[in-house]
Amino acid sequence: MIYGLYLSASGVLTSSYRQDVIANNIANSETVGFKKDLAMLQQRPTAAQELGKWNQTDPKLEPIGGGLLAARSQVDISPGGIEPTGNNFDVALQGAGYLAVSSQGKMHLTRNGQMMLDRSSRLVMSSNPAQAVLDDKQQPIVLDSTAPTTFSVDGTITQNGKTVANLGLFNVSDQSQLTKEGGTLLGIPDGQKLSTAQPEVHSGFIERSNVDPSTELTELMATQRQLEANANMIHIQDETLDKLVNDVGRIG
Repeated sequence: MIYGLYLSASGVLTSSYRQDVIANNIANSETVGFKKDLAMLQQRPTAAQELGKWNQTDPKLEPIGGGLLAARSQVDISPGGIEPTGNNFDVALQGAGYLAVSSQGKMHLTRNGQMMLDRSSRLVMSSNPAQAVLDDKQQPIVLDSTAPTTFSVDGTITQNGKTVANLGLFNVSDQSQLTKEGGTLLGIPDGQKLSTAQPEVHSGFIERSNVDPSTELTELMATQRQLEANANMIHIQDETLDKLVNDVGRIG
């Protein structure tokens, strides 16, 4: 009976974790370039499996398993929809690849193409002017704030008909290893080599979040039902234990 309580409790905890992940996705359904998180779960091994003490377990309980555990969430890198903005400094990438951004002295990747020029004429992120957009040599891009600016489909930046810079467009060998580091920035894990990417750059557009609110709400309701089912199981087992201790075990 106590074992059943442990299984139900692990179900409550994992469902609560999954709810938090889904709720964060819904909250960022309108965030430009946002990539939703996937709540990953894994089967928990039994105590006998963890310790290798097969002679100290009940063979009838072992097939039940050890319940569920939350695993590290993964980032869904599928693209979001493209939306026109009319702002020349907004760019959307179509195809594999990311923009390179410098934040706190470290390079990050992002699909958020909302950019602007700061007071120093640096090309920076609109959401955070402290984050500089990098060129193909991983250096900050400085433009002439008085000249018309054009972004070509290959990422070339021209002013007055002359090429002045190239957007840094990069990718990694294993995108599943990218980690979120605040906002829409993705961290590059150690050991992952950068490669030059060639997505199409569309000026005057943005890439929307890849979160579908209706799908996420459906998942949220299903997760809530799973949490309630496990909570009810805890209540039922608690009542059964109460009767076992106070009624069955009573000496007449």
